[in-house]
Amino acid sequence: MMSRTTSRLCLLVEDQPRTRDWLLGVLTAAFPGIGVVTVARLAEAAAWLDERKAANDAPGFDLALIDLGLPDGPGVNLVRKLVDDWPTVMPVIATIYDDDAHLFEALAAGARGYVLKDEEPDLLVGILRRIDRGEPSLSPSIAHRLLAHFRKAPAPERDEAGLTPRETETLTLLARGLTVAEAAERMGLKPQTVASYVKVIYQKLSISSRAEATREAVRRGLC
Repeated sequence: MMSRTTSRLCLLVEDQPRTRDWLLGVLTAAFPGIGVVTVARLAEAAAWLDERKAANDAPGFDLALIDLGLPDGPGVNLVRKLVDDWPTVMPVIATIYDDDAHLFEALAAGARGYVLKDEEPDLLVGILRRIDRGEPSLSPSIAHRLLAHFRKAPAPERDEAGLTPRETETLTLLARGLTVAEAAERMGLKPQTVASYVKVIYQKLSISSRAEATREAVRRGLC
């Protein structure tokens, strides 16, 4: 967690000079007194990190603000490096990409924040300040995208007789008048396999004839 009362150090990785200056302003507004090292390429970032390993008495390195589309490779590669070699550093993506592919690749790599460059400066400052409270830095649209992605559909009701999907399919085909051989061909199975399904179905449903199987299928809305 960063503290705005203590001088900290951030690595800003952005290749566009105007955007880099704009993000530098956002960082200094969000964390007064923070030191910011700016680089434009992955290779420069890697070289700086290698130098940091030898600088044992240097100020703390707490935050990395990383663009995804860099001239010499994807910024997500730097996220992976930070996670492996600098676990105390918080990697935050700053990008124009708001699609699922870039978002989830970055999060899977270990990014702990994802902000969009087209946010208003004051909003972005507020988003980054959440780091002080131990909260993830996420643009509102990104947070909504995550919620939508992980919103699960209601779980299907458990079959009252415990029929498996294959057994339910077999019951449906039998109720539609198909023979065991015809059902097997439709399902891409051997007749012996489908015959075994029929036997299990009869046991689970406590029935003994095709007519009863058909009635049960109708009752379940299968045909």
